[in-house]
Amino acid sequence: MSQKPERRGIHVDQSELLCKKGCGYYGNAAWQGLCSKCWREEYQRAKERQIQEDWAFAEKLQREEEVAYASSQGPSSQPGPQPQAQATPPHAALTPFSKFEEKKTNEKMRKVTTVKKFFSPSTRIAPKKEGHEGKTSSPSISRQASLETDRVSKDFMEFLKTMQRPGREIHKQCRAFIESMANKKQDLGADELSECVQDFYQNLSDRLMSHFKGSSESVERVMDQVEKYIMTRLYKSVFCPETTDDEKKDLATQHRIRALHWVTIEMLCVSMDEEIPEVSDNVVKAITDVIEMDSKRVPRDKLACITQCSKHIFSAIKITKKEPASADDFLPALIYIVLKANPPRLQSNIQYITRFCNPSRLMTGEDGYYFTNLCCAVAFIEKLDAQSLNLDTDEFERYMSGQASPRRPTDDGGWPLEAGPSPQGGAAAAASSVAVNPALAQLHHSLEQLSGLSERQDRLMEGARGLQEELVSWEEGVRREVQHILERYPLEVRPPPASAIDTENAETDRLPPPLTPQVFAG
Repeated sequence: MSQKPERRGIHVDQSELLCKKGCGYYGNAAWQGLCSKCWREEYQRAKERQIQEDWAFAEKLQREEEVAYASSQGPSSQPGPQPQAQATPPHAALTPFSKFEEKKTNEKMRKVTTVKKFFSPSTRIAPKKEGHEGKTSSPSISRQASLETDRVSKDFMEFLKTMQRPGREIHKQCRAFIESMANKKQDLGADELSECVQDFYQNLSDRLMSHFKGSSESVERVMDQVEKYIMTRLYKSVFCPETTDDEKKDLATQHRIRALHWVTIEMLCVSMDEEIPEVSDNVVKAITDVIEMDSKRVPRDKLACITQCSKHIFSAIKITKKEPASADDFLPALIYIVLKANPPRLQSNIQYITRFCNPSRLMTGEDGYYFTNLCCAVAFIEKLDAQSLNLDTDEFERYMSGQASPRRPTDDGGWPLEAGPSPQGGAAAAASSVAVNPALAQLHHSLEQLSGLSERQDRLMEGARGLQEELVSWEEGVRREVQHILERYPLEVRPPPASAIDTENAETDRLPPPLTPQVFAG
């Protein structure tokens, strides 16, 4: 293949991450490039327009029904009821017809839903997930989820005790909202559930803002606890609901990432050198964080995993470039991490965060910035083509079909098409296969490191044996020296001189004279 002296990296203008309405907040691909605030406004306007169109359509059908009924009666019908029908207000005549249309629509939707549930493979598994989740998951996981729910409820109660009366009111509203959501979850779609949760957030936030007299930090702290409590309790009901195609999108994204397993770090022009141990450690931590996102139940905790992953990426780029990373360096690296990790249920987690996270976190701050970049990375992966990777179209198709595998870039910057048989054979063929397969290259690198460690161990053992020999010779030398001194200067042991008992007693001169025997006359 011809040489590519100039490689084009992935670049996204930072203005493209912002809301298309120009409000200054971060947008989201799931909201058609709008922020949560502008999206809700657009959603409400679209909903009102739809309601007006439905009413206009219902009135039109009502008039057609009246005309059809009048024409079917013919001139022989009695004219008496006609003035009475004309005197009836339109809304009075429309009400029973609207109820009839609503009943007919509901009946039709129920039949369609039943058919979908019967033939859709995902919905056959869904009732087990919702009603008897313990059958699809191990008892330990169910117990862990129950323990986590109890722990979150206990922490929430402890937090509300510090607020006294407002805390009791907040707990009452949260309990009532959870009960109402439990009754609505079967009848509402994902967008309606999201709207209910966001309305609750907004109403409670407004009331807290008046209570704390405009202290946004206090309101945010309370709302974080409310979100944690509510979404932990509602997680099973609102995560990847049956009414959405999130599960299908998850499978499509996983298959897409698996098909792109051949994409290398050089193709994406990522400024990271995984040969550096610290960079490799940060890459592993970033992959772990983005995979761990699926194990979290609270949207804020999932965002925290994305933030930690992004910080590890920035650290890896900084270590490689020896300077702070830029936004242009971050997005290609994030795409590479997502391709390497292939996170489980990626689309479901993104939709879950989009629908039920506190909107203030997604519109501003580092959490919102990193989440927006993750959405851009997923969108890029879905639309990735040959031009994005600086490849020819035929070359890209061969890689996608598995007919060829890319080699590592050569010294002159070229990208060989595929690995052909080596004419030298033997070691050259092994080197060629290593260059083709990144896994074999990593294995070869590990074997080289092990070989180096073995050589170092041999040198260490040789030095230890030399030291042992030196210690033995030193011990022999010391022994000979001591023996020579003993022979030259023999040791003489003299017996101690005999002495009286009291010779060493310095106070014998003070003793009285000895007693002499005396004879007494009888």
